[in-house]
Amino acid sequence: MNLQARLKPLGHTLARWLHRWQNGLVGLALLAAVLLGCRLWPHPPLKAWLPSSTAVYDDRGRLLRLTLASDGRYRLWVPLKDVAPPLVGGVLLHEDRWYRWHPGVNPYGLLRGAWVTYVRHGHPQGGSTVSMQLARLLWRLDTRTPLGKLRQIARALQLELCYSKDAILEAYLNAAPYGGNVEGVAAASLAYFGKPAAALTLPEALTLAVVPQDPSRRLRAPRQGVINPPLAEARNRLYARWLRRHPRDAAWAPLFRLPLALRPLSQLPFEAPHAVEQVLAARRLAGDDGGARIDTTLDLDLQHSLERQLRQYVRRNDARGIRNAAALLIDVRDMGVKALVGSADYFDAEIQGQVNGTAAKRSPGSTLKPFIYALGFDQGVLHPQTVLRDVPTAFGPYQPENFDGHFLGPVTATEALIRSRNIPAVWVASQLAQPSFYQFLRDAGVGRLASERHYGLALVLGGGEVTMQELGGLYAMLANRGALKPLRLLAADPQPPGTRLLSEEASFMVMDMLRQNPRPDAPVLGQPARLPVYWKTGTSWGFRDAWTAGAFGPYVLVVWVGNFDGSGNPAFVGVDAAAPLFFAIVDALRAEHADLAEPVRRMPPNLKRVQVCLASGELPDQWCPQKGWTWFIPGKSPIRVSNVHRPVVIDDATGLPACPPYEGRRTHVEVYEFWSSDLQRVFAQAGIPRRQPPSNPACAGAGRSDGDPPRITSPLRGSTYAMRLKQLGQERIAFSATSDADAHTLYWFVDDAYLGSSAPGQALFWQPQTAGSYTVRVVDDHGRSDQRPLSLTLVD
Repeated sequence: MNLQARLKPLGHTLARWLHRWQNGLVGLALLAAVLLGCRLWPHPPLKAWLPSSTAVYDDRGRLLRLTLASDGRYRLWVPLKDVAPPLVGGVLLHEDRWYRWHPGVNPYGLLRGAWVTYVRHGHPQGGSTVSMQLARLLWRLDTRTPLGKLRQIARALQLELCYSKDAILEAYLNAAPYGGNVEGVAAASLAYFGKPAAALTLPEALTLAVVPQDPSRRLRAPRQGVINPPLAEARNRLYARWLRRHPRDAAWAPLFRLPLALRPLSQLPFEAPHAVEQVLAARRLAGDDGGARIDTTLDLDLQHSLERQLRQYVRRNDARGIRNAAALLIDVRDMGVKALVGSADYFDAEIQGQVNGTAAKRSPGSTLKPFIYALGFDQGVLHPQTVLRDVPTAFGPYQPENFDGHFLGPVTATEALIRSRNIPAVWVASQLAQPSFYQFLRDAGVGRLASERHYGLALVLGGGEVTMQELGGLYAMLANRGALKPLRLLAADPQPPGTRLLSEEASFMVMDMLRQNPRPDAPVLGQPARLPVYWKTGTSWGFRDAWTAGAFGPYVLVVWVGNFDGSGNPAFVGVDAAAPLFFAIVDALRAEHADLAEPVRRMPPNLKRVQVCLASGELPDQWCPQKGWTWFIPGKSPIRVSNVHRPVVIDDATGLPACPPYEGRRTHVEVYEFWSSDLQRVFAQAGIPRRQPPSNPACAGAGRSDGDPPRITSPLRGSTYAMRLKQLGQERIAFSATSDADAHTLYWFVDDAYLGSSAPGQALFWQPQTAGSYTVRVVDDHGRSDQRPLSLTLVD
């Protein structure tokens, strides 16, 4: 046989082998393609298989509440990278050492488990891998039978085909049982150790690593809060194995010999319940899952302080029928709600403690009066020292009365606000135009108001209803110089610049007025000057609600005392019931936070100080006996020369006003106060003596002082002043006038806007901002005046 014949069979054999290898390679490629396709085919994330709890935190990351998931479990999903490495390593060392290498099933483990369970009849062992345990948890499999075990194996292989090793391990760590209704390392570390899974120490991590094998037995503690011996022994055995791989961790050995405390599930935090429920309800209403973590603006220390003060106050005043109260603390710097106490006791059903009092609509009493005066300042109705009439007054069919049933006569706006006089406040509200007080409240976000016609002027005295949160936002607007900003309860809420509803000047003046309100205990303790308090009380009709709202340091505090069922109590008076609680909280926060400081409150640039006659609140004439100072907004605040104090020329012989002319007679001048008849009546009712100006019916003009009115010399009558366009706002016009010898001060006005004062013979300079027609007026300190038109034009 030749060589060719011998090689022919060998070639056939080689061809057959090559064909077989080719088929095998194609088969392997197809298998790889199937496996890759399974992996790349879109699958829902494992996180979507399990509902999540929600963890609510304060602004320092302290847990306020861990809610139950929809299946009644405590479960929080945490990414694998945020789990402490010792916990991940401990779980794999304890549960599945070959996890990174097997395809989801460990044959050795299965055979070993079957041998121990069915041949040796020992303690049942499943030999399950991490993948198999996750399959059992996700599909709720019964793996105590061979058929159930086969289903578990199939599902484990399915998981390995569809998901990565890290994804499966992450899902297992988030689904493993940790006793009771706690599942997953994130919920377990929060529940038992009060910290996130990333912050666990080695003893804590290895403790959690051994729990899932027998959670019900290993978490059964002989002493509440301390791990039991079986759990400690299992953890220590794991630690011994851990040291063989991590010998440097031998330094932790002393801690493994110490008792390890576990917090019982019954002691899971349940802090700030009303605030937390408001946050969760808003989240449900918005349909926002928002993740498993919610960070709020609350400060747990401040929350506890307010809760403590409310409990103590209610306990001390139980005999007066005061059994419920609510409080709200806002940081005006970022509008974050720092503390929210919706009732005196959340768990007291007798007072409907689960009702959130800060979100309930209640009559605010007089707590809205500061905003009436602020609007009056902005609309040129008054200034802080304007004298108002606290006398019986009818506003159409509406006849308001004061809380005490008495009238004070003439009172300054500041005194009227501090003493909460109703008549002056209603009068100011009746003078408002755009916006009206009703429209202001609508613009400020006060909801569920009836029509403006429904309230009328009664809205001024608490005829409408607001919530504590709405009222807190209004007072924060005052502290923020008239800019309304929304309250923030979530740390993620934006901080908008705000909407201006009041001018900086009006807000500053109202805050200055509220600062002068003395504390109820001022005669005993005094009000520390280092940290002023700007505050106002309110009492609703029928003594149903007692309020105090105000600002101190960087905070706005609103306090309410009353009953949720609306029943009244004569003790529910703002200054008697709510103010003591308000100042108890203020004093407590001062004591607990020594660094609490007053924010810098600079005077607005367009705000001026002017001297006024205290009796009238107007520019003083030479006869005014007492003078003071007031804030006013140039061009806006109303101000004129006072005429309450007037000189009367008295005939020495008769004691009556002298008849003119006075030459050749022996006369002297006496100063009298000239009040209107309604104020005279109030003075008489109050027993306040007022000397009546005398009269002399024998002649007209008896006792009237002589003297010539001032005469304007500049600007010239009938002239037109031209201003250069490039120097607009920089050029000055001199105002001057001649006056009688008895005049000592001249007051200058442009279109009724007060500019300033000058001495006779001296000029006052005015810098006009725009061209146009104006009226210049001068008034001396006797009330005599002169005026003339002034025209300004622009030239290039």
